Amino acid sequence: MLRDGVEVEYRRADGSIAGDRVRLVDFARPAANDWFAVNQFTVIESQHNRRPDVVVFVNGLPLAIIELKNAADADATIWAAYSQLQTYKAEIPSLLQYSELLIVSDGLQARIGSLTANQEWFKVWRTVDGEGDAPKSALELEVLIRGVFEKRRFLDMLQHFIVFEQDTESDRVHKIIAGYHQFHAVNAAMQETVRASGMADSAMITAEDEGQYWAGRMHGGKAGDRRAGVVWHTHGSGKSFSMLFYAGRMIRNPAMQNPTIVVLTDRNDLDDQLFGQFQRCCDLLNQTPVQATDRDHLRELLKVASGGVIFTTIQKFMPEKGERMPSLSDRRNIVVIADEAHRSQYDLIDGLARNLRDALPNASFIGFTGTPIEQTDANTRAIFGDYISIYDIQRAVADGATVPIYYESRIAKLALNIAALPRLDQEFDEITEGEEQTSREKLKSKWAALEALVGDPKRIKLIAADLVEHFEKRLESMDGKAIVVCMSRRICVDLHNAIVALRPDWSSAEHDDAEGEKSKDTVVKIIMTGSADDGPEWQPHIRNKEKRRTLANRFKDSKDPFRGEPALDVTLTGF
Repeated sequence: MLRDGVEVEYRRADGSIAGDRVRLVDFARPAANDWFAVNQFTVIESQHNRRPDVVVFVNGLPLAIIELKNAADADATIWAAYSQLQTYKAEIPSLLQYSELLIVSDGLQARIGSLTANQEWFKVWRTVDGEGDAPKSALELEVLIRGVFEKRRFLDMLQHFIVFEQDTESDRVHKIIAGYHQFHAVNAAMQETVRASGMADSAMITAEDEGQYWAGRMHGGKAGDRRAGVVWHTHGSGKSFSMLFYAGRMIRNPAMQNPTIVVLTDRNDLDDQLFGQFQRCCDLLNQTPVQATDRDHLRELLKVASGGVIFTTIQKFMPEKGERMPSLSDRRNIVVIADEAHRSQYDLIDGLARNLRDALPNASFIGFTGTPIEQTDANTRAIFGDYISIYDIQRAVADGATVPIYYESRIAKLALNIAALPRLDQEFDEITEGEEQTSREKLKSKWAALEALVGDPKRIKLIAADLVEHFEKRLESMDGKAIVVCMSRRICVDLHNAIVALRPDWSSAEHDDAEGEKSKDTVVKIIMTGSADDGPEWQPHIRNKEKRRTLANRFKDSKDPFRGEPALDVTLTGF
């Protein structure tokens, strides 16, 4: 309603009825709106009389509520202010029906969240204009007010950085707002993409201030060079939502003339996850995203004259055997968003990136990654350019966006297991699908030798014993769960069997029966994919997507005995 307006009917002069759309907010001209901040605004509803501290109105709509507590009162914390907001939700819900942003503060500390956010998701806002952190001497409340409530930024937040997501498990709707790192990164990425596409006056782009140390202009970027840059936001900091906000921002940018957005991953499971995220939040995109089923379907989707949000894996950009990849579209308003852009698949010389460039010769490329680009990785920089935003693990931990990571060294000696070598070829073919044959052969010798060493039975038993001892000691002092990421499916199964051999009571119930496992203190399971071709020993560990989702929810439940899992790869952050 706020973003797109309200459909209305009116009577024409000739008496006929016509339809139109009334815009409630003028996003293009901030000063054209009526702005009011009202102190102690009284609301009476269902015999409840409440007075929020500050209510911010735009064109008569109460779009933000600020609840303040006295910093001199030891009991009046920001979380007391948060509890006050929950009271307002219960007693005067009509006021919060229009609220987009909720702020709590004790005068020193300040947090911002949405109507549905729990205490964990009320976050700090660390910058005013995105050019760097505010001075340490600045009060958090001042930084938040100046950083969010400047009229242009406030309207940008309303229009581009708020989404609703349906929780398929609880059937609840969550209102999600961008954090400061997402807000400024996406805005910088939008400007860099317009610059890279060559679809706007270059003077308009270079007029922006430079020097943003974590979200700003890309070093060496030139108009029309098709390199929009790399956004490095650490795992757990909302990278998929940043990609969603970015896609919505580009779609609404008039300079891009209704672009086509191609979201690119290198694995089917990642493609499914991102597609599901975008699909649940498609209102922000003004269209429904489409997932390419195969190469022919991808080529059909790219033949459109404009528009569209297409999801595909990089392997679908493959030419016919012995041929070069044909051009699928020469439009400049195509934007390719690559997830984990630093991976080895993006090799400009003999990798799949060459096929991408051949298929979309005038498209602009932007990369999102949860890990930094290696200094020696020239291929990624050649395709995407340099950083335009950095939000590393230290900053994410300081903001409470993710938990700290502690490293404790372990040594498990390697030994060669000749008997394991014949079983490696099939797994290798699955992992390297899409690689050039010469690259595959080079990788095979390295992978086979390393996997055999890592998966040596004596080493697996040693690791299993160490894991069990470590986990049990941790449980003596604190509750928790554990994920073990393994090199291959064979190692997953062998490690699981070794752990269960040490602790038989940790074995899973048949068919993952949650009721049958309630009596156990700890249950260990394998999370991996597979098929009917896999042997009978592996079949109990191979589950479809729905069963894996059920186990993901159980693993996140602190009261569920499902506490440990060897996994081939952890595909969902926080799983």
